[in-house]
Amino acid sequence: MKTFLFSLLIALTIISCSTPAGNGLQDLSATDFQSALQTSPAKQVLDVRTPEEFAGGHIAGAISADISSEAFQQTAEALDKNKAIYVYCLSGGRSSQAAQQLVSMGFKEVYNLGGGILAWNAASLPLSTDSGAPSQQAGMTLTAFETQIKGKKRVIIDYNATWCGPCKQLSPILEAYVKDQKGAVELIKIDVDANPELAKAKNIEAIPYLELYQNGKLTWKNVGLIGREELDKL
Repeated sequence: MKTFLFSLLIALTIISCSTPAGNGLQDLSATDFQSALQTSPAKQVLDVRTPEEFAGGHIAGAISADISSEAFQQTAEALDKNKAIYVYCLSGGRSSQAAQQLVSMGFKEVYNLGGGILAWNAASLPLSTDSGAPSQQAGMTLTAFETQIKGKKRVIIDYNATWCGPCKQLSPILEAYVKDQKGAVELIKIDVDANPELAKAKNIEAIPYLELYQNGKLTWKNVGLIGREELDKL
């Protein structure tokens, strides 16, 4: 009996740690997000990126509602709070913030795309443009990237985006580090918004993301903000 009760307690603990605490908010993988949209009777989908990002390619049926502007609040207030609402951004950060706001506004059922459009692209799911046609791949290709780093002794690749707070924090750290190497290391910065084809090819689902190549070979990578101490260990 004690063994059973102990097992039940462990199971309940696991469930409580992996499921939102009854606030109606749930993160979904890209494939689950798409499946939910396909079966949802009322598709209320908010793209909380900037209008420029939205125009470059968005999930079909989504409404542009930039989380950094008044458009988000105004657009959300016009929607049905008793019906499911789906929200996403580029990598999941802004949409997580938006999802919390939607819950506080009274929406009963909120679904956030974990990993955002980066995860959506990595899963090879379709995007649309304002005209309804499939979005065009843009920016650097994987082949062009490989050509760019070929022959370089040591190069750090910094994958970032202009809206990404941690990316902005990391930038001066990287620049100072590379400067102190006195030419031994080169820094290449790549905006994932401007290079969606490359981000998809490399399965980049979160930024900032760093790679270190030595003589054309990937020898180290890191996701998230990193300090000077960690860089010095390289």
